[in-house]
Amino acid sequence: MKNRVSYLGMFLALALVFSYVENLIPFFFGVPGMKLGLTNTVILLVLYTLGTRDAYVISILRVLLAGFLFGNAFSIIYSLAGGLLSLTVMCLLKRTGKLNIITISVCGGIFHNLGQIIVAVCVVENLYLFGYFPFLFIGGGLTGLLIGVIAFEIVKRTGHLFKS
Repeated sequence: MKNRVSYLGMFLALALVFSYVENLIPFFFGVPGMKLGLTNTVILLVLYTLGTRDAYVISILRVLLAGFLFGNAFSIIYSLAGGLLSLTVMCLLKRTGKLNIITISVCGGIFHNLGQIIVAVCVVENLYLFGYFPFLFIGGGLTGLLIGVIAFEIVKRTGHLFKS
């Protein structure tokens, strides 16, 4: 139990650092709100090393803390929607045992963007915002691929450290 709490603290701190770094990177694809998704590396690591429950804990705490530290109420709402939909999809896909971490990360990137678009449509009350989704689909897939490859390599090299 003590190690688990230490790991959770370490992963939460790492997720917050990645959130901060991501806010510093001037990354613009021409679509509002699109980011690299560096923090999803940490969420994937937690999902694959500690489990589903801990991934949800880290994801929610990271969104709330990063929102209060580096964002605002809207960033919290958008991040929670995208993050929770993405994590739920990744957990369900992982549970099938048929997909690898890279494929699951690609799906997570796509569904994160879908969750944010759904919230934006509800907040702005404009269905035309779904017109951004093809671009977000491609962007989420590409960044999900990059993050998935990184997470795969990290889990492959360090995953044994988290086994009891």
